[in-house]
Amino acid sequence: MQTVVIVVHLMIVTVMIGAVLLQKSEGGGLGMGGGAGFMSSRGTANLLTRTTAILAVCFFATSLLLSWLASYNRAPSSIIGTTPASQTQPAGGAAPVAPPSAGGLLDTLKKADEQQNQAPAAPQAPKSQ
Repeated sequence: MQTVVIVVHLMIVTVMIGAVLLQKSEGGGLGMGGGAGFMSSRGTANLLTRTTAILAVCFFATSLLLSWLASYNRAPSSIIGTTPASQTQPAGGAAPVAPPSAGGLLDTLKKADEQQNQAPAAPQAPKSQ
């Protein structure tokens, strides 16, 4: 359904762009005013103005319909309080998991930083990483 509405929406957009570009500019902003058209000047202006207005209403309606369709199937989600699928609780009961006392990432980084800050006893060759 959403794909059909998107295709209709894009068709409306292309026709609306064409209708706007066919309209005669008032004041000759681009220097392309005048010239003979396929209809009289007044008839073309009325037809193109009405067509643009109708296409604008259709564009607005399809935009609202697309936003409604996008939010219709969306399930509420939260990044707070959700557990990853790999850390599911056992079926026997919910036992609290104690954090590791040592050996975590921050502890490892702290130890590495302390080792780098210590001055070497003797000159050493540079280590390649």
